[in-house]
Amino acid sequence: MSINISVLEDNNSIRASLISTIDGHEHFFCVADFDNPNDAVRDLPAIKPDVVLVDIHMPGGSGIEAIRQLKKIIPATQFIIFSVFEDNENIFDALTAGATGYLTKSSSPEKIIEAIQDAHNGGSPMSSSIARKVVSTFQQKKVAEQSIETLTAREQEILNHLAKGFRYKEIATKMFISIETVRTHIRNIYEKLQVSSRTDALNKVFGK
Repeated sequence: MSINISVLEDNNSIRASLISTIDGHEHFFCVADFDNPNDAVRDLPAIKPDVVLVDIHMPGGSGIEAIRQLKKIIPATQFIIFSVFEDNENIFDALTAGATGYLTKSSSPEKIIEAIQDAHNGGSPMSSSIARKVVSTFQQKKVAEQSIETLTAREQEILNHLAKGFRYKEIATKMFISIETVRTHIRNIYEKLQVSSRTDALNKVFGK
């Protein structure tokens, strides 16, 4: 079965290398390539490739935003991020936008071929470092959820006020309690969440 593939990558040498890798496989065909997201968003809906390899940061826009727009128009097309970026924000922005895979640019040609086949067959190919980050984030989220469950309704209310940036005095006024009572609740919150500051508490619960 042949697979039609497009490449969205602004670096000429990397784009050429990807095209060579794709066309070097007997069942793969590079049907279009782009060096900017605007042209891709304009032309890909008519091409309807099976799989698109997408860089993130390019002149003229974001590959992630291009995926977000295109996924609404050509939902059957599978998008794989191909990027040097491995931070949580880019990973989850891409997955939320509709990417089904995420490869780092250190991936070998064999890994790229395997990822394209996997995505086309319904899988979610990821470089091992990306997969670890995804697993770690979900594990941290589970721990945070379990920690939140130990908080009383009053403590959760105070934590929500902290998240909105209110000071102790403002929280006390809003909740009709003394500042010392607020401090006591916050000490209990920190102890239950096993943190030592407002920032750590908010990071653990809200991922800020």
